Amino acid sequence: MRETIVNPEDLIYPLFVVPDNRARVEIRSMPGVWQNRVREAVDETRRAYDAGIRAVLLFGLPEFKDAIGSASWDPAGPVQAAIEAIKRAVPQMSVIADVCLCEYTDHGHCGVIADQDVDNDATLPLLAKQALSFANAGADFVAPSDMMDGRVAAIRSALDDAQMSEVGIMAYSAKFASGFYGPFREAAESAPQFGDRRTYQMDPANIREALREIELDVEEGADIIMVKPALSYLDVIRAARERFDLPLAAYNVSGEYAMVKAAAERGWIDGTRVMNEILTSIKRAGADLIITYFAVDFASAIR
Repeated sequence: MRETIVNPEDLIYPLFVVPDNRARVEIRSMPGVWQNRVREAVDETRRAYDAGIRAVLLFGLPEFKDAIGSASWDPAGPVQAAIEAIKRAVPQMSVIADVCLCEYTDHGHCGVIADQDVDNDATLPLLAKQALSFANAGADFVAPSDMMDGRVAAIRSALDDAQMSEVGIMAYSAKFASGFYGPFREAAESAPQFGDRRTYQMDPANIREALREIELDVEEGADIIMVKPALSYLDVIRAARERFDLPLAAYNVSGEYAMVKAAAERGWIDGTRVMNEILTSIKRAGADLIITYFAVDFASAIR
């Protein structure tokens, strides 16, 4: 009689990829999550596929950083190399590449800086360039997470002009300026060097604005829309599900994962039970897809 069932194929597994000259390192604030070299990213992808997961989301840490994130469109970069290796080793796995400058800039912001703030319009061609590089490497989807206005249209136009209209866009459509991202910034080494991201990410108090942001991405050509974070924004997920017909993703973010892991390690909660409850609540709210660091743990547990 259960009304809501989470299946492994509903989940997207995030992976952090570093250059091969770096060591594989477990992320201190995210037990069980690693910075992987390409070969280890392939191994993790194979493990996820064997558990029933059908999509991975890749984040990259580059060899060098500069003011415009130019390493992000290097065809030999870690994400590009991982896409090619994964598609060779596990061709059935859908590969999604995160598109943003924050991991690649020396200032840690998601776009080009002018007068101590992000220049939205100057950032768009760089995001399109990054997306094209990932698509050329074989990505099935690109996922702009920067929250620049107009970036979905810019990326869609660039992909279409390059005869790659089959590459989809999973847009971080309603991405809130959240305190739940702390562990991710350790994992991606992407903390801002000054200020914060509230000038371009959303106010956590606003749901009507979130729906306007999603509508803009739909009009610009997004194939999948997303709400991030998930757990404190279940009402936004539900509102998006009721208003839009596109596939809807939700990101069960690093802070949500870290809190469960930390409490479970101390014996304060049953970690597996809470994991199941959280993922079920996100799907019950209306998400078709859930991006979660729990993906392999969950798929293994239900088996």
